[in-house]
Amino acid sequence: MDSLIKDISNCNACKEHLELGPRPVLSAHPKSKIIIIGQAPGTIVHKTGIPWNDKSGENLRSWMKIDKTDFYNTQKIAIIPMGFCYPGKGKSGDLPPRKECAPLWHNHLFNKLQNVELILLIGKYAQDYYLKESAKRTLTETVKNFKEYLPKYFVLPHPSPRNNIWQAKNEWFTRLVLPELQKEIKRILK
Repeated sequence: MDSLIKDISNCNACKEHLELGPRPVLSAHPKSKIIIIGQAPGTIVHKTGIPWNDKSGENLRSWMKIDKTDFYNTQKIAIIPMGFCYPGKGKSGDLPPRKECAPLWHNHLFNKLQNVELILLIGKYAQDYYLKESAKRTLTETVKNFKEYLPKYFVLPHPSPRNNIWQAKNEWFTRLVLPELQKEIKRILK
C-alpha cells in the first residue's frame, strides 16, 4: 500500500490542467473499513495536504458523528477522492474532479483494501461513476433512495456549506438519512 500511495502522490498525469499544480491528497490503509469517495480537494486541502481539512470536512464528520481521531485513522477510514488534486476554479465554484484519477488509480487502491464494509459516495460525480445506471436522475432522488444502495454504498450530498440551501429544502435528509448513516458508522467502527 505504501508504494502505491507514493506512486499516486507522485502522479502528474494531468498537471498541465491544474492551475495550482499536482498535489494528490488521499489516505488509505489495508485495514480500512470505510472508504470515503468525495469529489476533489479544495484550495485549503491543497495547501495543507490533509483531506477534508475544511468546513466541508467539519460537516461530514458531524454527519458521521465521529471525531477527527477516528476520521483520520487510516485503519478505520480511507479517503479516496474522484480527483486527487485541486482541479481549479470554475464559474460557480471549483471545477469538476479530473477524469483521469479514478480510472487510473481506484481499482489499484481497492485491490489493497480487503476489509471494507462500507463506501460513502459523496456527491454526484462519485455516485454517477460508481452507481452508473442505478443512480437516479438527480442527486436528491439518489440520496432519498439511499437504502437501495446499501449495504455496499451509502450515498450523500456534498457536505459543503454551499449545500445548506439544499439541506433546508430537503429536511428529510437530516431526519431520515443521517441517523441511518450514524448507525452504520457506529456499527462498523465499534
